[in-house]
Amino acid sequence: MKTFAFLAVLLTASAAQGPPPNAGCHVTSNQTIGQDFDLALLPAYDWKPGPEYERGKHCHNDRCDGEWGVIRIHATELTQHLVHLWEDHFLELHPNVRFGDYFVPSGFSGLSAGTADINVMGHSAWHSDLKAFEGVHGYPPYEIMFATGGFDRGKGNTPGVIFFVNKENPISGLTLAQLDGIFGAQRSGGWKGSSWSTEAARGPERNIRRWGQLGLTDEWADMPIHLYGIDATLSNWSDLIQRVVFHGGDKWNPALKEMVRGGSKAPADVQIVQAVAHDKYGIGFNLMRVVKDEPNVKALAVAAEDSGPFVVPTQESMYRRTYPLSNAVYIYIDRAPGSTLAPRVKEFLTYILSREGQQDIVDDGMYLPLNPDAARVEREKLR
Repeated sequence: MKTFAFLAVLLTASAAQGPPPNAGCHVTSNQTIGQDFDLALLPAYDWKPGPEYERGKHCHNDRCDGEWGVIRIHATELTQHLVHLWEDHFLELHPNVRFGDYFVPSGFSGLSAGTADINVMGHSAWHSDLKAFEGVHGYPPYEIMFATGGFDRGKGNTPGVIFFVNKENPISGLTLAQLDGIFGAQRSGGWKGSSWSTEAARGPERNIRRWGQLGLTDEWADMPIHLYGIDATLSNWSDLIQRVVFHGGDKWNPALKEMVRGGSKAPADVQIVQAVAHDKYGIGFNLMRVVKDEPNVKALAVAAEDSGPFVVPTQESMYRRTYPLSNAVYIYIDRAPGSTLAPRVKEFLTYILSREGQQDIVDDGMYLPLNPDAARVEREKLR
């Protein structure tokens, strides 16, 4: 099997004592990034017919074993190459299967209308997707994470969210609660799938609007925090922030300056980074591909809990999914509660989550494969 090495950088972390004023003391891990993806620890794909399987009933030339039937797949053009890799290799093992593909930004239309068995998404389902599906079927779609989003690659690979500040800012890390205080606002609750919950409610007393509230002193203490970001309602990044940082809430700090592409201006992601580079009191969110090329800003470590650890955004921490704002890409299917999957669909999904299916993800180059622990969790969903 081919080997695919990570960039040789160090993953760092720190254990903070409560919400840190500057989160400046990171402890270097003794694991150096530079190891191969752990594909060897994933199970190899091995088809075993169930008791209901009738041998010899469906033959392709001299091949009479394997699943049979049509698998209808809706996916985006960005995932087309990857889907074709999966299909080609699956057909070598199951020559009686046929695929019906539809590669357009179709959202959940195929699942909602009953014209697709599998929907391959380049992000998590939007709230509108979930509502549309449940409006038709009366239950939520079944979600399978098939890969981790990218780190610093090009367009379309669903990268994790990177928070960054001006290089003169003494802060080196923030907790999710602090990010909520900075970028969020008072809210009455948040969404859990398509259901509204008051568990995410919080008051204005948890707003963080000045750098002194994070423990900074002297000239920083009374200075307002200037926020820069991309569209707070339509981007994959903002959706991830709302799900993870705001716990499903959608109330943003109204002081956020949203950057958009327009006229002769640079792309929005470049505008955001340039704004923070020229604003000593600024903070923004973006993707690493742009952040790493600007020497006047620095990426922040993020901790899921107030007690730490603080995890630096790297390709390794994204792959391990230890960085709290790692992204992911998903497959959705129509599986009613208590029902079983059609054998051909179950086998195809089993292949995707196997060593061979994850190797296809590496070969495609768009996303990071699942680490062994994450893949095991997803395989258990197929039972």
